[in-house]
Amino acid sequence: MGNNSQTKTKECPSCAIEIGSKSKTCPVCQYEFGASRIGLKLTALLLILFFLYLIFF
Repeated sequence: MGNNSQTKTKECPSCAIEIGSKSKTCPVCQYEFGASRIGLKLTALLLILFFLYLIFF
């Protein structure tokens, strides 16, 4: 897949295989692109708000 200059690919951060750039899940290790980042950002935001609440109230 990576050898064809017209096919856009991305590397899975979990298993390092090249997959299509539009893929949402790695076919080898089932890593989900995007979904984990949204959850991580939401968790970080909630923790920041919680700590700000503890500090100011």
